[in-house]
Amino acid sequence: MNFRSFAAALAVTVVMPFAAHATDLEVTHWWTSGGEAAAVAELAKAFDATGNKWVDGAIAGSGGTARPIMVSRITGGDPMAATQFNHGRQAEELAQSGLLRDLTAVAEKEGWKDIIKPASLLESCTIDGKVYCAPVNIHSWQWLWLSNAAFKTAGVEVPKNWDEFVAAAPALEKAGIIPLAVGGQPWQSAGAFDVLLVAIAGKDTFEKVFKDKDAEVAAGPDIAKVFKAADDARRMSKGSNVQDWNQATNLVITGKAGGQIMGDWAQGEFALAGQTAGTDYTCLPGLGVNEIISTGGDAFYFPLLKDEEKSKAQEVLASTLLAPATQVAFNLKKGSLPVRGDVDLAAANDCMKKGLEILAKGNVIQGTDQLLSPDSQKQKEDLFSEFFANASMTPEDAQKRFADIIAAAD
Repeated sequence: MNFRSFAAALAVTVVMPFAAHATDLEVTHWWTSGGEAAAVAELAKAFDATGNKWVDGAIAGSGGTARPIMVSRITGGDPMAATQFNHGRQAEELAQSGLLRDLTAVAEKEGWKDIIKPASLLESCTIDGKVYCAPVNIHSWQWLWLSNAAFKTAGVEVPKNWDEFVAAAPALEKAGIIPLAVGGQPWQSAGAFDVLLVAIAGKDTFEKVFKDKDAEVAAGPDIAKVFKAADDARRMSKGSNVQDWNQATNLVITGKAGGQIMGDWAQGEFALAGQTAGTDYTCLPGLGVNEIISTGGDAFYFPLLKDEEKSKAQEVLASTLLAPATQVAFNLKKGSLPVRGDVDLAAANDCMKKGLEILAKGNVIQGTDQLLSPDSQKQKEDLFSEFFANASMTPEDAQKRFADIIAAAD
């Protein structure tokens, strides 16, 4: 898709999405689960404290549902004041087409280069030397969340790694418990595969596949082991029968499922349910096999606006999102890690502390949103959605299709 043709039209006129006070800013995002809503309320509170007004533009559904709507509004001349995307290449064409605001002056004034850690987060916001977004968190996919109550009911110990989890599946099934909760949204099964890949095949193989686009490695024996694990995951997830990720998390919270491979945003749901890490649920970074976290997450982009007051307020919002107090309040509710390396997270729970320790050691990888184009991501999601839904697709056939996707990836 090419957005350049829309840039000229935007320069002539911008239809504002609402007639309100100049410092009211509409902010769009897809944070609509209970835990996510509690977290985004902290951002709104911080911005409102500046004398401006956060006008919430939540879009129900996942990012895959929300992003096309966000892009359509921006390219169609009906931009919001700020919008969430994931770290990476999702807004690349919008920026290159001149539809997004350059935040370089704000970033330099506030020293983002010195405070945002790891550096890859700000690099993901930088296109042709200009900064186009404000990162707000580090979200890692590399987690297995386990219901302590489910394993107690099944009469087995809480697993310490993926192999123990697979071995415990029959006992869970005998007790009427779904071993692994996986929702029906395509990004969930694709993300679970990515987690299995780095846990089982390791960091170097992960980067050869997704960073170097090495189709030979993607077709090789190390990835064959990952597809065997994905086949186990597919079998263990039979009976989940839910669509949204937070519905799958709720199966773990209520003890109806033994575990879930999901990003650390799941912690917001556990917190909202009043559950305590280490007591009610257990978290295994890197599936307890390879303690690495991915440094994906969320950032806010700012479409160009003709209204001068709103443009000034955009700068205030960008600054507020990176303020130390905002970073702490938001990330404690979201379950994610802060992008600032200089904030105090003494109140972090056991799982967040594990993530901070891994981050401090530098055991990190970039998320696939940062390494693959949206088109390549979509192809990968379609493959794993079909693989998890269709038991007749063999791991060998799925691996061949995966290698073809990597061969053509950009």
